[in-house]
Amino acid sequence: MDKVQLMQGVADKLFATETAIDAALSDTAALVSEMVSARNAAHVSSTLDVKAHAKVAEAMGALVAARTAMAAAHNEMNEVKLRLGVRTRMGGIIVNKGMDEAVRTEARLRIVNEG
Repeated sequence: MDKVQLMQGVADKLFATETAIDAALSDTAALVSEMVSARNAAHVSSTLDVKAHAKVAEAMGALVAARTAMAAAHNEMNEVKLRLGVRTRMGGIIVNKGMDEAVRTEARLRIVNEG
């Protein structure tokens, strides 16, 4: 397997990890919203679930820290890629979704070997 294929495998896992963390952050925010809505619908005091909210907020903080660490790792991996002589460029496909819908551009990362 050449270094371009190896780097593409790493990039695929990196993007999947970043997407998973983003999804977890989004789901956690939705959880907080649902907790507030359920408590309000039940007409109970906000003190009832304050400890649970604190634990969810703690988990969200950990997810934010994980996302920040992954962004830093992403930057470091870009440096490694360059040291290996692997370059990337953005390519795209424009998909027309119909007259009433906006045109959507789907960007894809393409790795090219310059070394």
